[in-house]
Amino acid sequence: MASFWDYFSVLAPSVGLALIFWLVMRSVFRVDTGERQAKAELEEREAQEWARQRAEQGSAADLQNGSDHADGVDQLDGSGRPDGRGQSPRD
Repeated sequence: MASFWDYFSVLAPSVGLALIFWLVMRSVFRVDTGERQAKAELEEREAQEWARQRAEQGSAADLQNGSDHADGVDQLDGSGRPDGRGQSPRD
């Protein structure tokens, strides 16, 4: 029984430090995951708000100009480039 306590006293500090290290790393990764999710949600909301504002500005400008196509997108190829050199969408 004395040899068990000898081994235990030698291994306990290493096992304890490994456990503490594991707990700290787990909490760091969980915080990072939560932060990434929150950032993704924020970016999604900002993108929706930007798209809404862009649509409102585009529709207001179209009403003023009497234009039928929005944002200067070329009706023939849909490229959106003013010179019409874009490639058409492929299936």
